[in-house]
Amino acid sequence: MPATQKPMRYGHTEGHTDVCFDDSGSCIVTCGSDGDVRIWEDLDDDDPKSINVGEKAYSCALKNGKLVTAVSNNTIQVHTFPEGVPDGILTRFTTNANHVVFNKDGAKVAAGSSDFLVKVVDVMDCSQQKTFRGHDAPILSLSFDPKDTFLASASCDGSVRVWQISDQTCAVSWPLLQKCNDVINAKSICRLAWQPKSGKLLAVPVEKSVKLYRRESWSNQFDLSDNFISQTINIVTWSPCGQYLAAGSVNGLIIIWNVETKDCLERVKHEKGYAICGLAWHPTCSRIAYTDAEGNLGLLENVCNPNGEISSSKVSSRVEKGYNDLFDGDDTSNAGDFLNDNAVETPSFSKGIIHDDEDDDIMLASGRPRQRSHFLEDDENSVDLTMLKTGSSRLKEEEEDDQADSIHNLPLVTPQRKFYDGPLPTPRQKPFQSGSTPVHLTHRFMVWNSIGIIRCYNDEQDNAIDVEFHDTSIHHATHLSNTLNYTVADLSHEAILLACESTDELASKLHCLHFSSWDSSKEWIVDMPQNEDVEAICLGQGWAAASTSALLLRLFTIGGVQKEVFSLPGPVVSMAGHGEQLFIVYHRGIGFDGDQCLGVQLLELGKKKKQILHGDPLPLTRKSYLVWVGFSAEGTPCFVDSEGIVRMLNRGLGNLWTPVCNTREHCKGKSDHYWVVGIHENPQQLRCIPCKGSRFPPTLPRPAVAILSFKLPYCQIGTEKGQMEEQYWRSVLFHNHLDYLAKNNYEYEESTKNQAIKQQQELLMKMLALSCKLEREFRCVELADLMTQNAVNLAIKYASRSRRLILAQRLSELAVEKAAELAATQVEEEEEEEDFRKKLNAGYSNTATEWSQPRLRNQVEEEAEDTGEVDDIEEKSEIHKQGQNPFSKSANSCNVPAINSVTSSNQGRVNPFKVSASSKEPAISVNSARSTNILDNMNKSYKKSTALNRATNNEKSPVIKPLVPKPKSKQASAASYFQKKTSETDKTEEIKEENPKNSSSETSAVCAQDTENQRPKTGFQMWLEENRSNILSDNPDLSDEADIIKKGILLFRVLSTEERKAWAIKAKGETASDVAETKKRKFVDESQETENQKEKATENLNLPKKQKPLDLSTNQKLSAFAFKQE
Repeated sequence: MPATQKPMRYGHTEGHTDVCFDDSGSCIVTCGSDGDVRIWEDLDDDDPKSINVGEKAYSCALKNGKLVTAVSNNTIQVHTFPEGVPDGILTRFTTNANHVVFNKDGAKVAAGSSDFLVKVVDVMDCSQQKTFRGHDAPILSLSFDPKDTFLASASCDGSVRVWQISDQTCAVSWPLLQKCNDVINAKSICRLAWQPKSGKLLAVPVEKSVKLYRRESWSNQFDLSDNFISQTINIVTWSPCGQYLAAGSVNGLIIIWNVETKDCLERVKHEKGYAICGLAWHPTCSRIAYTDAEGNLGLLENVCNPNGEISSSKVSSRVEKGYNDLFDGDDTSNAGDFLNDNAVETPSFSKGIIHDDEDDDIMLASGRPRQRSHFLEDDENSVDLTMLKTGSSRLKEEEEDDQADSIHNLPLVTPQRKFYDGPLPTPRQKPFQSGSTPVHLTHRFMVWNSIGIIRCYNDEQDNAIDVEFHDTSIHHATHLSNTLNYTVADLSHEAILLACESTDELASKLHCLHFSSWDSSKEWIVDMPQNEDVEAICLGQGWAAASTSALLLRLFTIGGVQKEVFSLPGPVVSMAGHGEQLFIVYHRGIGFDGDQCLGVQLLELGKKKKQILHGDPLPLTRKSYLVWVGFSAEGTPCFVDSEGIVRMLNRGLGNLWTPVCNTREHCKGKSDHYWVVGIHENPQQLRCIPCKGSRFPPTLPRPAVAILSFKLPYCQIGTEKGQMEEQYWRSVLFHNHLDYLAKNNYEYEESTKNQAIKQQQELLMKMLALSCKLEREFRCVELADLMTQNAVNLAIKYASRSRRLILAQRLSELAVEKAAELAATQVEEEEEEEDFRKKLNAGYSNTATEWSQPRLRNQVEEEAEDTGEVDDIEEKSEIHKQGQNPFSKSANSCNVPAINSVTSSNQGRVNPFKVSASSKEPAISVNSARSTNILDNMNKSYKKSTALNRATNNEKSPVIKPLVPKPKSKQASAASYFQKKTSETDKTEEIKEENPKNSSSETSAVCAQDTENQRPKTGFQMWLEENRSNILSDNPDLSDEADIIKKGILLFRVLSTEERKAWAIKAKGETASDVAETKKRKFVDESQETENQKEKATENLNLPKKQKPLDLSTNQKLSAFAFKQE
């Protein structure tokens, strides 16, 4: 008897409708988009009981007197059946759930949601939940394995997965479906189903056929299809006995197969051709209830006899059809299918393969394989011998399940062609905007950054964009219409940038609202060329950038002027801008085994455009993808991957990436995540939004921002040593941005830098003390190598007081070596300064200045080597860089005594360690020459340097300590030499140096002043002058002055006490005038190349200014006016 189709009747308002039977089959239960669940005693029931469960009901399931529904308020609700009394909420999602199913005994419920999550909840104890993650798009459908071992799921990401319920892992993933961004856009809702009782087969509707996969081996056993199927199959369901399979298509066709024979038993067409979206087989009778997408309910009766005999309306088919179905879709020319064959064998491959849609349509529409020339064609009853042999091992299992009546059911295990066994490619990550939530959501964040928030609302009531600023002084909140369906947005303190995709009628557009513009026109729109879509955008200071599907990056000014256009090496993933910096992440190749293969470019778009990172690989955690790209508030590039690892660019380590935080360590549950919205380096803060059970937050209620701390992944972080190491290197990393700001002439707080250096040195001293206690002296020297000069001196004292004399000696040697290295570095810097000075002189004057006298600068450093007694010489060498901090570029030092030493060396400029017999006049003359051209050398550090001199002039230090100019403050130090001298002695000395032919009385007066103010030379210096040639001949490798002095110290100590006293007496016997004459001669010899400049300097210095401090030269008057000197 053929199946009987009863007339359909109205059940719910138009929209998705679901249907099921109760346990006994006495009632039909439906739910629809009107939010009602209706209980029908029969199709003819004119007054069905109605239960309102919410605004919309997407799915329902019934078991053991429990009615479970997936409702539009993002919950899974329970009602008693048939009373309809609410019985609580099983679980919640961040968006609406799409499908809900019971397991076989009704103890558990599985639900899949549009937030990509699958949850399995215990009905009696809803706290017992398991969450399954791995899908990258909304869940379409679910099906429980009858044995409660596996759970199957289908998703809009195109994949069908089988999960191991016990450990929540993915057993296998097949890339079978076409990808889409939401359920409403899916071609099929793909309602898959396990075979009842044994659970041996899993039926998956794919395009125009049903694929059946075998349990455990996960091989594609065969496909069920029919030539009458012209549209995609939407849903499948099994008969309770497991022998028959019913399927419904999107054009209203219902087909029933005998799974054993693969014969088509019934074909029933919907009377109006609506899509079948609900299909349920009666638990005992041969009846099938079905619903369509318009809310109607229908019933098929007498589908097949209870004893399993096929009805008389069976469709005839040849035996060969079953054999053909074994190879349905087999085509070696399709690269996607070639990879799909191995997807079954590689459970670790979880992302799936992207299909070629056109090829798939051709292949599946035919219902026959397109290429079968490599199979042997015999008569219809013959079977391949290889098939029999390979299938014999499973024959016994087939017989136990009573499913081996046909020879065509033998599994085809041996492949007919070679399979690819290597690693499988990972689907490329789609472009995204940092700080945005998925595009398919009706209410979503388009961007959330440190400036503000842009929300998008796209529902039945409104399609609009709201812009909110954290600081309302930048701009007031704005409401924009979204008629062009903008999908990406960015926000800065200058503008709002929006972009939309192209449509059939309109091109892709880039829309900028330049609210900070001073004119009345504050908007501009640019249309992209045909077939070119904007995929990622970002804003910087004065510019905007858009990368497109044509692998182009287009730059615009903030006012809308098109600038440079250049090609990207691969499809863009995301972009970020900050100031002049542009950060681009793109696909640099194909990743394998779940890994993404991303590259990064970092550009500076200032006046001198340059590329910092040239397509370097972006390091991601294994099997993760990128979720956030941006800059810290201070301008350091950072990114976050899906495993919660935050990485920051380490500019102090050759632009490598350092992990600075693992947000997963702060999550309480496995399903919880942190959604990053901003990073700050000072103070060290990671600003993010906690998301419970989701990867992103809902727009309403407004989510709260949490602050996480940073922690570098150092070893043994629980120990005191590991903790201090992590704190030290974190401090160094998070203050690298200060060096970058200084290098690029940005303003920054000097106190911040000084505080960081102080903290770092304290940590190093603590680690050194800890190593001393552990008797790790070699480690102490390694730590001292990281210290500043002040800290090294403290370390030497600590070692001496700890009675570790060998360590103290090693640290002393280290201090001398560091001083020598600094001296060598300073020479190179002076040469660079000389080149720079020559360029300045070309545009201004040839006056002798600091940069044009590198030898004189070195001479000043040499003078700073000598400060007194022989026993103090090593200590003074160690203090050689005491005033300088290798981490600091500020004009201020951390050490007040060191600042005082600048005064002494600037005003006295006498050094008892001077190698050649000389006086201080040449040094003073250098200062005088420098002071003649202040406009050439002044920079923005002027205020700092004047403040420094004011402090140093007020205090006199009894000990002269050398201070090597700091890398950042070379010009600032030079500026300090230009200050007016308040001492009459200095002025007299300068006149004496520049006017050697003055009257004898004037000369004698100057010599008298020199005798009073100049410290006498030491015996060691006298001995070193006479023995210098011998030291150099014995040690030809000594080229540095510090090394010569060090060697001289050792030799001088060998002398007897009487000899040393004799040298000291000899030093006292030499007059200051002789010393002055000698030094003057040496100065003249070394300065022959700049004689013309010296003469000009002499003319300038002979002006009345030397007698009257307030009568300034023209240049100094101009500088005083420009820089508020007076």
